[in-house]
Amino acid sequence: MGTYALEWLQLLLRWGHVVVAIAWVGASFYFVFLDHSLRPPKDEVLRDQGVSGELWAVHGGGFYHAQKYAVAPRHLPAGLHWFYWESYATWLTGFALFSVTYLWQAQVFLIDPRVHAWPTTLAAAATAVAFLAVFWLAYDLICRTLGQRAQGDRWVGACVVGLVVVAAWLAAAWFAPRAAFLLVGAMLATAMSANVLFWIIPGQRAVLAQMRAGESVDPAHGQRAKQRSVHNTYFTLPVLVAMLSNHHGFLLSAPQPWLALVLLMAAGALIRHFFVARHKALVEGRPLHWPSLIAAGSLLVGLAVWLKPMPAPSTDEPRGAVIFDQVQQLVSTRCLTCHNAVVASKGVQLHTPALIQQHAQQIYQQAAVLKTMPLNNATQITAAERALLARWFEGGAPGPGAPSQ
Repeated sequence: MGTYALEWLQLLLRWGHVVVAIAWVGASFYFVFLDHSLRPPKDEVLRDQGVSGELWAVHGGGFYHAQKYAVAPRHLPAGLHWFYWESYATWLTGFALFSVTYLWQAQVFLIDPRVHAWPTTLAAAATAVAFLAVFWLAYDLICRTLGQRAQGDRWVGACVVGLVVVAAWLAAAWFAPRAAFLLVGAMLATAMSANVLFWIIPGQRAVLAQMRAGESVDPAHGQRAKQRSVHNTYFTLPVLVAMLSNHHGFLLSAPQPWLALVLLMAAGALIRHFFVARHKALVEGRPLHWPSLIAAGSLLVGLAVWLKPMPAPSTDEPRGAVIFDQVQQLVSTRCLTCHNAVVASKGVQLHTPALIQQHAQQIYQQAAVLKTMPLNNATQITAAERALLARWFEGGAPGPGAPSQ
């Protein structure tokens, strides 16, 4: 597949993935809000119909009246809207994007020899896919075995947290940091979509089948679906931050990147808990649940302090003006593998002085500030060389014949 065609494929898949993910997350957040914002109906007719909660809302100039039945309505409505294609489309587009980027180009994006020496790219790619399946199987087993016990939700929560920590540690021990972060996010997202496919939608279909057969509805279907739906809402922010984090080199270069990711995801789960508890508190007239938000903020502050760059140790190397020839030599050694006259990764070419100056800001941002390039540091750029690029750009990014100021 040509580089240009691959770039277009990645663009369209990423765009589609974001669009359907917004639809899924938006619907999920709305129904969680709705479920925790319902009030017992005041209308006796509604209570007689089996309505357990209602909500009046205004949006876009119109008034809306949402109602929820304790188990199911007495008569099945003709038009029933289902929410599941948003979930399936999010996973399918995400896995397709993961395939064409990380699996198809495993040697570039998935493997970092400094982290783990894979015997073949196929072995690395197969293990990455296995992460998704194995996590779902283990998570599902935990829910089915421990979820039925007394205090089952707490046992399930503790075991799932432990499972995520172990998975993050293994991913960081086997794959390039950027791939490890994304893989953990994809692993949780796979569990979310599998919850919809194997539990939430089948439970709803079973309720409909019982209603059509004139049987009494078994509330267990709704209870099991509700359990997985609650898990999904707590997975959402950790998944989003895991997917977004690989754009920030300071996270990927952490002393223990897996721990940085776990703490970041934990903060996301606590923030989500604050909003879930907030919905309940507003309905019940209780004070807002601030401890979870304070804990999330403390985690983020602690993480920022831990990952704060240390001042570079003083050396005997000259730190004066940077000559463009130094920059061009550095770029030729560290960057031209992927940014030359033939291969223009991300549309960037750096094989002439004019092109180096044209892309000076990108070079500074990606190599000196974010430290995400070279990808997986495949060309072994050093900290001193990154500092040289920073001094060159901050000195005005001069061209040939003029030193930086």
